[in-house]
Amino acid sequence: MLTHIREWLTANGVPFREVHHEVTRTSEESAQARGEELRVGGKALLIKVDETFRLFVLSADRKLDSAALKQHFDAKKTRFATPEELLSLTGLVPGAVPPFGIPILPFSLYVDPSVFENMRIAFNAGSLTDSVIMPVDDYRRLAAPDVFRFSVSPES
Repeated sequence: MLTHIREWLTANGVPFREVHHEVTRTSEESAQARGEELRVGGKALLIKVDETFRLFVLSADRKLDSAALKQHFDAKKTRFATPEELLSLTGLVPGAVPPFGIPILPFSLYVDPSVFENMRIAFNAGSLTDSVIMPVDDYRRLAAPDVFRFSVSPES
């Protein structure tokens, strides 16, 4: 996965920095290992909306607002992919999912505006030990996500 991301970014002329670090299991651990603020992290979540898996990315310092997903998609139910489903559909474990749909992962991509409030986006790139940090404007251009608000601050 890291090689695929590295080649895709390079082919599209995107500057990026790689950070190899100890295993991180939370957004907070990842931010510390990268030397970045928590809000710079892009938290990628594979969620089943009714019968369709979709990829959602929000700033790592925010919480998912599942009601916003249901409203946006006029859906009756949403749920996170199980670790087994995630592995089967992506070959990845929880916490290793990069914030990209096609051509990296085979899912429609939705990004919360909180991601674009930063100059950079940092994310685990297919493993719990490899991160990529890149300009958020390049991320938006290359990832070409649908953007709508589906996050709330942790205090909410």
